[in-house]
Amino acid sequence: MDIEFESIKTISAYQEELLRKQMSYLSVKSPYYKRLFADHAIDPSSIRTIADLQRVPFTEKADLQRYNNDFLCVPREEIIDYITTSGTLGDPVLFGCTDADLDRLAYNEYKSFSCAGLQKGDILQLMTTIDKRFMAGLAYWLGIRRLGASIIRVGNGIPELQWDTIQRLHPTAIMCVPSFILRLIEYAEQHHIDYRRSSIRKIIGIGEGLRDQQFELNLLGQRIHDKWPEVELYATYSSTEMSATFSECEHACGGHVHPELIIVEIIGEDDKPVPDGQAGEVVITTLGVEGMPLLRFRTGDIAAKVETPCACGRNSYRLTPLIGRKHNMIKLKGTTIYPPAINDVLDNTDFVDNYVVVVRSSETGTDRVIVRVSLKPNTLNSEDAIKTLKDHFRSRLRVSPEVEILPSDVIRQIIFPAKSRKPVKFIDER
Repeated sequence: MDIEFESIKTISAYQEELLRKQMSYLSVKSPYYKRLFADHAIDPSSIRTIADLQRVPFTEKADLQRYNNDFLCVPREEIIDYITTSGTLGDPVLFGCTDADLDRLAYNEYKSFSCAGLQKGDILQLMTTIDKRFMAGLAYWLGIRRLGASIIRVGNGIPELQWDTIQRLHPTAIMCVPSFILRLIEYAEQHHIDYRRSSIRKIIGIGEGLRDQQFELNLLGQRIHDKWPEVELYATYSSTEMSATFSECEHACGGHVHPELIIVEIIGEDDKPVPDGQAGEVVITTLGVEGMPLLRFRTGDIAAKVETPCACGRNSYRLTPLIGRKHNMIKLKGTTIYPPAINDVLDNTDFVDNYVVVVRSSETGTDRVIVRVSLKPNTLNSEDAIKTLKDHFRSRLRVSPEVEILPSDVIRQIIFPAKSRKPVKFIDER
């Protein structure tokens, strides 16, 4: 029986058994955590429950960057695949995966795809890179292989190639950054492709949210649904550091945790756990990782935990859609904003072709937000576009950032720098 369908009590006991094994592993294999335990006089064998974890200091992104090699728990010759993070908050961090870690990745994505309703016979068109030291693309490929379904590795961008592949091979699902779906739809409309009668029945989104904290479609999700109501939308949340994925099921009420792979804490500003349903920072402890396991790693992501059982029958807890990243919080004219809220307005504005959000410190010490936008041809002029956008921002956020109109090729060069594996739509210069 899948542990996610067991009772909450059984799931908790199972996680704590795996936690004890992981603590024992770290106390023997990890140079970094052996030093941490000694420096803080922690007996690893005394950490027996999830509540006990609160006695262990957090692992920060800066720790991974500064002591990267000390997190490795196996000899180099046991590393099968080398991966780096995307470097969102600084220098990329190296991760090494053993053969068992790759099996774990395959299992993780197999469970996530199953949660989203994929099965043998489905064909997934993968619109994200599988190279450039990127964990996600490899994980998706491994998961689909384990599921027994088929995968088409097209890579990101190039709407013409994506539609050519859809029309040739008839995939049943696509996986990509949700905002790219709007580009696919726009291309189809311009080239008289009847996308609503295509083979696509599911869209699995990565890297961007599709729902709000009440699990209703956000502006981006609603815009996709209005244009393409025939497809089912699924959102996922994952990161290289946690080597696990939270995927929505058909009831779309949060991303399901796989209890055998990860423990999640949600902590408040006082670094203490917050009540169920209250937003806080996502802190993770990986389970079953050989190469570079992490203990109480602060992701910087803000979300809430939902512990009520889901209608799908799974009793494992879920995470709400991300509110934003803790370090990316913006204080604009006295209002707290996270970048996804700004993106949501821009993604739902018809005349916006592309955009990037830049945050700087002002001379007065407050945040200055500049939204750089390119416009679709034959729409509004620059002056009218700026006025309309500012009105949209005030309507949704109560405040408006600065708006600059730039040529499409300039915006595209900013968003897709040569060495980046992901679109860069938020630049923090504070």
